[in-house]
Amino acid sequence: ISNLIVNYNKRFLNRIYTNNEQNYCKRKKIPQIHYAGRFAAKEAVKKTLLESDLISSINLKNIEINNTKDGAPYIIIKNYSIDKNIKISISHTDKYAIAFAILF
Repeated sequence: ISNLIVNYNKRFLNRIYTNNEQNYCKRKKIPQIHYAGRFAAKEAVKKTLLESDLISSINLKNIEINNTKDGAPYIIIKNYSIDKNIKISISHTDKYAIAFAILF
C-alpha cells in the first residue's frame, strides 16, 4: 500500500478510499498502515459478500470502513441494500495489516 500511495498518490487513494477514510488515515502518525488495514477490511468484506451470493460485484470504494467513538471498526455499504450484518476486525503492526469479516 505504501508503494501504491507513493507511486499513484491521489489517483490510488481516490479510487479505493472515501473522503472519510482518507481524512481518518491522514490524522494518524503512520497513515500508510491505516490505509493498509482499511484495504484489508474492504477486501475481506468484498469476499464475504461475493461468496454469500448477496451481490455479484462491488467496487471497493462502495465499502466504507469507519470507527465508533471507542475505536471499533464498522462498515457502511454504499449504493447496495444488504439485509445482513457484517462484523469486521482489523489488526496491524508497523509493516503488516490483516482483517476479517463475518457475515451473519
